[in-house]
Amino acid sequence: MAERLVGKEAPFFSMETVSGDGKEFGSVSLSDYKGKWLVFFFYPLDFTFVCPTEITALSDAYSEFQNLDTEVLGVSVDSIHSHRAWINTSKEQNGLGQLNFPLASDITKKVASDYGVLIEEEGVALRGLFIIDPEGVVKYQVVNHNDVGRSVEETLRVLQALQSGGLCPMNWKPGDKHLVAG
Repeated sequence: MAERLVGKEAPFFSMETVSGDGKEFGSVSLSDYKGKWLVFFFYPLDFTFVCPTEITALSDAYSEFQNLDTEVLGVSVDSIHSHRAWINTSKEQNGLGQLNFPLASDITKKVASDYGVLIEEEGVALRGLFIIDPEGVVKYQVVNHNDVGRSVEETLRVLQALQSGGLCPMNWKPGDKHLVAG
């Protein structure tokens, strides 16, 4: 279902957002991230059960992403008003609480479709995560079933490997040696 985007220019997007503190509405486009790395992730719907575990884990690790000159942007097909309500709902009541990055609204489902993660018959996105480099090229994509959350640790590891500029073997971590082409 998901088209391979790795190595290609990231599909352009422009969406409305709600700030991570749930106070302000705004907008965002791919060009806003020119010159920075971007972890761009899709989740199915607000007020669901697996999604808050991922979103809050990414928010908790936000300073680690910032240290790697990387921004984080979450998106679902919900409205900015739903996003705001979810951010302003406590974690104890299945809410998110405050986040360190914005949530975008793909209410038209165009962005999810362009990134190959839209489940058309359900009208929601699969769990898709894309790492986009400072030039706007997709360097990593992972798409999985909506019942299973993604790993922040693995996302950070892959981001660091991509930024290292070398050939990174399986389970490579910062400080490990690169492979030598030969």
